[in-house]
Amino acid sequence: MQSSTLSATAHAPDAFVTDQQVRALISQACPANDYHGKKVLLIVPDSTRTAPVGLVFKGLFDQIGRAAAAFDVMIALGTHQPMSEAAICERLEISMEERGATFGSVRFFNHEWDNPAAMRNIGTISAEEIHELSDGLFSMEVPVNINAKVYDYDQLIIVGPVFPHEVVGFSGGNKYLFPGVSGPEVLNFFHWLGAVVTNPMIIGNKWTPVRKVVDRAAAFVEIPKLCFSLVVEKTDLAGIFAGSPEGAWDEASDFSRRLHITYKDYPFHTVLSCAPKMYDELWVGGKCMYKLEPVVADGGELIIYAPHIHEISLTHGTLIRQIGYHCRDYFLKQWDKFKDIPWGTMAHSTHVRGIGTYENGVEHCRIKVTLATGIPREICEEINMGYLDPAEINPEDFANREDEGVLLVPKAGEMLFHLRQRPEWAREM
Repeated sequence: MQSSTLSATAHAPDAFVTDQQVRALISQACPANDYHGKKVLLIVPDSTRTAPVGLVFKGLFDQIGRAAAAFDVMIALGTHQPMSEAAICERLEISMEERGATFGSVRFFNHEWDNPAAMRNIGTISAEEIHELSDGLFSMEVPVNINAKVYDYDQLIIVGPVFPHEVVGFSGGNKYLFPGVSGPEVLNFFHWLGAVVTNPMIIGNKWTPVRKVVDRAAAFVEIPKLCFSLVVEKTDLAGIFAGSPEGAWDEASDFSRRLHITYKDYPFHTVLSCAPKMYDELWVGGKCMYKLEPVVADGGELIIYAPHIHEISLTHGTLIRQIGYHCRDYFLKQWDKFKDIPWGTMAHSTHVRGIGTYENGVEHCRIKVTLATGIPREICEEINMGYLDPAEINPEDFANREDEGVLLVPKAGEMLFHLRQRPEWAREM
């Protein structure tokens, strides 16, 4: 296998990596003879990540699928909802007819994060290591569990995009293993670690404490790993990096930082953040807050506009309705009350609600977060969020008003927005 990172990137404006370049890179990174008789598991994200995953899947299948003894696909769901056969085909950009013919030998698996019988323990990160990796924030053992099916294979190939990410800094690389196909223990731990550090101090930074934990957990996986890290501009492929999960991610995240961060000169009092259809519940639609919180002015309002979202979360909705959406300190200063709530759920709560304080029993959040979704007013109020009727909003009314302090983001959730000069509140977290 290749040990160094290979890449293809677009250098000219409005130019993108071609299908031929992708196939040439795959051929170089995956010599067919290296895979003869081997069992290969392809690990890919679900449909909440924009990337031409199908292009790489089909290129890999053509290159090594017939040489390999097995060539299968696992969806790195984390705690997201399982995908149907048809949805997986759409993710892989193949028709149902192609599924039954050309790709009939390929097995599809959804990760089962909540099924203990599907997990395998591969080690424990010691309390001493956690103390070092978390910069002293935590000292506790963290068991490392992963989907046991990965041990049925001789080679893991990770394919997925890299974007600025609220929990880990930049997505991609080993994150498609942890939490992509991991058990809930490490998932809950590092999500809460990211929440304690806070989204504005994590997102768009590379070597975060969470990334260190993710890479440490992945070191327990001794199966050979190859990673194709994709960097997209809108829906087009701007760069592809092939190598170890650490090496490919390292180069892709540098490229993502140049491509996926939009800088503004001043904050906005109103932001309309429009969620694309791929975010079908608030659990993933919350990205429309994470990526824009840094450019909302103190006391300003961020509106998540998503008429198509009707659920908080099919998996976690009951717990979210129990605890609501609150800032980090609301939980930290009432720890005995909340410590037994799954930490990943609390982390999501704080990320969507944003920066704030909790003093003398009073919560004060820096900005107002309002839902203009299919979630009813009474539930929005119950979970400590504002409500607007989406039928009364015309996104065009928010367009071209930046000089008035109003920002419209038509497809939010993947592009990170930052102020050129970091505000005082972000420097102090």
